[in-house]
Amino acid sequence: MQVAREVYKATGHLPREEDFGLKSQMRRCAVSVPSNIAEGKKRGSKADYVKFLRIAGGPAAELETQMLLAGEFYPDVDFTKATVLLLEVQKMLTSMLGKLK
Repeated sequence: MQVAREVYKATGHLPREEDFGLKSQMRRCAVSVPSNIAEGKKRGSKADYVKFLRIAGGPAAELETQMLLAGEFYPDVDFTKATVLLLEVQKMLTSMLGKLK
């Protein structure tokens, strides 16, 4: 959830022309990661949890790419904190999946 908070903060500095483009897409991905983790955990089975951890990896990868693009297009917007947190989340997802197999 920290990643989502940081993405919301950073994307708030993007120009209005990105409101329905990169900004919106990044925010949806940022929210999707913890949402999928929570949904998998709540379902109660190990198989579902693993499935949703894998699903969470998709929007995490998308968000990583989008932050790289946003950094190139809008170098004045700082995505450093969000990027560091996202990379940590991706490592945690990999670790959790390895331990649950």
